[in-house]
Amino acid sequence: MQEAKLLTFVKSLAILLEAHPNEEVIFSKGRKLLEALIEVDDWLPQEFCKPHPEYYQQYLLYADPLDRFSVVSFVWGPGQKTPLHNHTVWGMVGQLRGQERSSNYYRQSNGGYKADASCVCIPGQVATVSPNTHDIHVVENDLSDQTSISIHVYGGNIGRIQRAVFDPITGAEKLFISGYANTVTPNLWNTASNRA
Repeated sequence: MQEAKLLTFVKSLAILLEAHPNEEVIFSKGRKLLEALIEVDDWLPQEFCKPHPEYYQQYLLYADPLDRFSVVSFVWGPGQKTPLHNHTVWGMVGQLRGQERSSNYYRQSNGGYKADASCVCIPGQVATVSPNTHDIHVVENDLSDQTSISIHVYGGNIGRIQRAVFDPITGAEKLFISGYANTVTPNLWNTASNRA
């Protein structure tokens, strides 16, 4: 059953957060859980893999009822990218399919933002973001001819959190709440297929 892998991940992460809510442990042990989830690309339901012709899609896969974390699939068509934005919570990004480029930006003395290093994630790799270290970046599909998909895990319900996009030249900030592209979420507890 496809959803079994996601359910296993959700349960394991909830247990980890209950025992070790600090970011250092989340980024070491939680990373291993996410790496196990994205190791084989055979579990994400097709309805959460659909690109949009104009902009990337953010599909909610699971939201913890206590808002401790959320799991989201990001689907990028060729050439699609985010604006410069922040998260305000910790995050882990696991590459499931294709490849993505992430460029970290840092505020300059003139108020604007400048890109530092960029990195390309390929399937199986996990990157992190955090307000404590590097929370502002631009992410884009690094492939010009195919869709890329990554699984994001955030320390809150990312679709409900007020965040900001930034003008890289002036540093001007515009607040937003992203929401989600889907109207349904995966049924992680569906056992109907196991019934006689």
